[in-house]
Amino acid sequence: MKHFLFTILLFTHQLVAAQTAIEKVQQYRSQHEGEILKEYFSLLSIPNYALDKINIDKNALFIEAMLKKRGIKTKLLESNTKGSPKAVYGEVIVPGAVQTIIFYAHYDGQPVSPEKWHPKIKPYQPVLLDKSIEQAGKIISFPTNGQPFNPEWRISCRSSSDDKAGVMTIINAYDALVKTGVKLKNNIKFFFEGEEEIGSLHLAEILDKHKDLLKADLWLIGDGPVHQSGLPMIDFGVRGDVNVDLTVYGPKRPLHSGHYGNWAPNPCLSMSKLLASMKDEDGMVKIKGYYDDVIPFSASEKNAYKAIPSVDLQMRKELGINKPDGGGKSLFETFEWPSLNINGIKCADVEDNASNVITTEAKATLDLRQVLGTNYLKQVDLLKKHVIEQGFFVIDRDPTDEERFQYPKIAKFKMVNGGYNAQRTPLDLPISQQVIKAVQSTTNKQLILEPTSGGSLPLYLFEKHLNAKVINLCLVNHDNNQHSENENVRLQNLWDSIAQLAAIMIMD
Repeated sequence: MKHFLFTILLFTHQLVAAQTAIEKVQQYRSQHEGEILKEYFSLLSIPNYALDKINIDKNALFIEAMLKKRGIKTKLLESNTKGSPKAVYGEVIVPGAVQTIIFYAHYDGQPVSPEKWHPKIKPYQPVLLDKSIEQAGKIISFPTNGQPFNPEWRISCRSSSDDKAGVMTIINAYDALVKTGVKLKNNIKFFFEGEEEIGSLHLAEILDKHKDLLKADLWLIGDGPVHQSGLPMIDFGVRGDVNVDLTVYGPKRPLHSGHYGNWAPNPCLSMSKLLASMKDEDGMVKIKGYYDDVIPFSASEKNAYKAIPSVDLQMRKELGINKPDGGGKSLFETFEWPSLNINGIKCADVEDNASNVITTEAKATLDLRQVLGTNYLKQVDLLKKHVIEQGFFVIDRDPTDEERFQYPKIAKFKMVNGGYNAQRTPLDLPISQQVIKAVQSTTNKQLILEPTSGGSLPLYLFEKHLNAKVINLCLVNHDNNQHSENENVRLQNLWDSIAQLAAIMIMD
């Protein structure tokens, strides 16, 4: 009997020993999903708009506590600007480390308009859904007493996908490695930023101020959606970004549209004409010189895009689009060119709130995405020159009475906060190949390698201020509604990301 028990124990030990590090991580995660998600729900419950200083500070302290709970040495990194959001830093130094990897995510999120969300969902009160709201998903109770979590369930909450998902998966990937006894080969550092969604205004200051602390062989970013098919994806570049606010003016007070409708200029129409002048029927930008500085994709980058499964038909059906913009280019081909998007227009009220009025002003916010070669400041200047060419007197404040009487068309033009340029890391670098190999080891599915994402992150700043190599691991489901109402994340995407991040942490 003793011999039999010894044989069983030996066999069990051999099975455990035969497990790969990632299998151990996955097993640990599956056994602790409830604990992981309870902590995540607590993090999601803290409002996180970057300009809400009280709550953004609460987020930083909560994340710092998450790191300390796992025995990680921490520090809150400040810029030189008093009152700006702090970056949460953590480090695990390994004797004889092969290399140093810094894992980045941002903990701030977009502002919310609660009235646009599902009536049963509050933006900062996370709930579980059996599927997305767009698929008629229903709120379900949080499982108790060890009941399983369906990997297809969604968490709905602001920043559940963008980008507290990055914070949570990075920390839990490290936690799973340590708890399962996997030996670390690399120095692991953590850097969580608190103002990415408003342009990372003070990130450059933080990077310069703490340059020695933030040296690394690789900055690994955890952000953004996987391929629309659900296949795992790595981005080796991102677009840059900058925003511009425009205001055009009508009469000094609202006017009755019958008494003045054929006489008083309407700012809603003026703004519409101005915006329409910026793009052609295919959605291509008509501003002079807007595409002049673009560095085209290299031959290897074009080949990488050719290897990506096409999603155009899928997304046209999913989104109800007959003819996409882009002049016949595929979705991924359009990433080669800078874009100009109208984020929103605000003028008079509509539908039930509409009134027969000529309003006093119209406002618009524009989003200018940069690509390799373009400079965000130059692109803003080109836009400003275009507005002037449309006959507008351009100023950076509200007009005086004298200016109103002197100029037929006036536009207030203001670049919003900061901006940054695009960044790309070559796919064939040794560090790129290491990451590819590590992520591929966690799945038997095709791994999508994307030379650049359509979205933006301040990765250009890491390259400029730290001379860093930067790669982005895509984490969440493509239909996550990031930046909009009913934001959500699919549980299986979180679980997959934990495994992929753990593999990168221990890569050779």
